Amino acid sequence: RGKILKILIFGTGDYYQRYKKWFVKEEVVALLDNSPAKQHTVMDGIEVISPREGISKDFDAVIILSFYVKAMRQQLLELGVPEGKIYHFFDLNRLICHGYGGQGIDYKKPIQYYGGAERIEPSSTILLLSHDLTMGGPALALYHMGQALRKQGNKIAVASMLDGPLREILVQEGIPVIIDVNLQVETMRDAGWLDKFRLIVCNTINFHVFLSERNTDTPVLWWLHDSAFFYDGVNPDVLRAVSSEKMEVCAVGPVARKAMESYRPDLLIEDLLYGVTDEAELMKRKGKDGDKVRFVTIGYIEARKGQDILIQAILEMPENVRKRAEFLIVGQDNSLLAGQIREEIKDIPETVMTGVLDREKIHELLEQADVLVCPSREDPMPTVAAEAMMHGVPCILSDATGTAGYMQDGVDGIVFHSEDAGSLAEKLVRCIEHPKQLSDMGMRARKVYENVFSMQVFEENVRNVLLKF
Repeated sequence: RGKILKILIFGTGDYYQRYKKWFVKEEVVALLDNSPAKQHTVMDGIEVISPREGISKDFDAVIILSFYVKAMRQQLLELGVPEGKIYHFFDLNRLICHGYGGQGIDYKKPIQYYGGAERIEPSSTILLLSHDLTMGGPALALYHMGQALRKQGNKIAVASMLDGPLREILVQEGIPVIIDVNLQVETMRDAGWLDKFRLIVCNTINFHVFLSERNTDTPVLWWLHDSAFFYDGVNPDVLRAVSSEKMEVCAVGPVARKAMESYRPDLLIEDLLYGVTDEAELMKRKGKDGDKVRFVTIGYIEARKGQDILIQAILEMPENVRKRAEFLIVGQDNSLLAGQIREEIKDIPETVMTGVLDREKIHELLEQADVLVCPSREDPMPTVAAEAMMHGVPCILSDATGTAGYMQDGVDGIVFHSEDAGSLAEKLVRCIEHPKQLSDMGMRARKVYENVFSMQVFEENVRNVLLKF
């Protein structure tokens, strides 16, 4: 439990930005990154070097700040780093609260209150806990749950590990918001202020450390959105320590449910799919006779989301067919995979990378799309698929997406076998050659939205879950 003085941090992307506040610059020997473009640059006053270079230095621990922990841990082990020196951001509770920096040093950072949050009455309030307030799927799903709970007459508040653009929307709607960055590293017992709430809803696997030590007098609903990939950094002992007393566990469908069941087969996990607000303006949709068939894929560009499989499928299509289509790839495009895709599509003029688009632009794009493609290797229940169906846009989904389980292949959507680019190419060709069938399929996809993902259905499901408390 001695203080770690010499740290290597592996990963300089999104999760580095989220967690860097917990490290004192003087203790960080170097930042490690596999990207040659980042190596030998300086970030936050610290040199970025390759992992091989980094492990030749004198260090006490390597802390992985990334969800790609499995591959990165393996890389470190192959470079000769002892397993006992490798940590993940899920380990920061024992490092910071109970060890590293914990020798009489107060690690706690200030809590921010918005929208009258300092005046809430916990005993009559349902607290929704989010790992961030970005406009990503899980945070938006929790926001919609908040709307459903309020509609049913409940007082709610939202607390998050990190601030983000959703906070402003919540406050405008009169929902109190608490930003407590300490939740990134604390258990519920460490946090203290969370004891007296009527009910706490925890969103995603990111809260497993938080729940591992809790006051079981406070009821908890744990809502899981995560595929198996996000469990790679989880310590199974910590996950097993989560008490099921006064706790209901729900998941957004079978992919997220099975991921948790592989660690905790003892938990009874019910499905609770999210709801998506109906923002479709179906009357606006016009047939695109004679126009190119527009395929859209939306999501962070990474191996898990499978955009590389889509590119491979596009390359396998006959060129004369491909010319009758256009492919828009929407998402944060500064990842390693995005760089590779940018190179590959130089010779495919029909393919365009748009970068990140805001919510309004995404809805505009879906209004003008013919087909949404989700080529994911692993994806519990992509929000964008439900949004596409809400707009009357049919989806081509890999069978590794949870949404595929709610569709009939060839009737209200199209399913292909995950990672089979040849199969995906065939489905794309079929859409291009039979464009008139797409609008009928889109109308049937809209019915899937209404029956499975609409706010009315979600509100009823939330009401039923609440009856358990």
